[in-house]
Amino acid sequence: MNYKAIIFDMDGTIIDTNNIWKKATCELIEARGIILDAELQEELLHRTQGLALIESCKIVKDMAKLDGSVEHLIKEKSRRACNLYAQDITFIVGFEEFHQNVMSHHLKNGIATNADDETLLISKQKLNLEKFFGKHIYNITHVNNLYKPHPALYLHAAEQLEVDPKNCIAIEDSAHGVQAAKSAGMVCIGINSTSSLKQLHKADMIVNHYDEIDLAQLLGIKKTT
Repeated sequence: MNYKAIIFDMDGTIIDTNNIWKKATCELIEARGIILDAELQEELLHRTQGLALIESCKIVKDMAKLDGSVEHLIKEKSRRACNLYAQDITFIVGFEEFHQNVMSHHLKNGIATNADDETLLISKQKLNLEKFFGKHIYNITHVNNLYKPHPALYLHAAEQLEVDPKNCIAIEDSAHGVQAAKSAGMVCIGINSTSSLKQLHKADMIVNHYDEIDLAQLLGIKKTT
């Protein structure tokens, strides 16, 4: 296949944020005097991973039986998450080296993320994402809030990169993201950053770490001896 671009999800794929969203969700619930057991925490994480904030808050409200509007929960969870983002975000181990490899093969690349504007801005500032992706950083605001698993984000990113979706590789860490990429007509690599293989079972390839992705092989480049 003549791959010309790689499009990355952000949270959990290039930025280590899964514990941040888990902590923000727990804080949101426990602030209301509700004790979370390990089983409910695990189920909440599984059901909300990769979702946009509005959808994750609907699920949290339902499962934890929280009072108040979804809109209020969104504002509170976003505030808690932003505070944690400003303190704690780092790149997923191996991403920076893998991105250098992407650039050495002259592949176009960008981000397609369900993140809202506020958390995306913090991420851009804290980790200087423009150094890696330039202007090609797209979130739900760019597609009228059509969040994954809808394919709009991936289709928009491919259009801006001027690459046919079938010539793009998407890298994802969640079931909703994998579905979005596949629905856009892309090959999808699932990165198992949360140790939840069932999230990735529909991906074309699953890896545990970036150094397991052999770009030369994917691109059909024969290695010289």
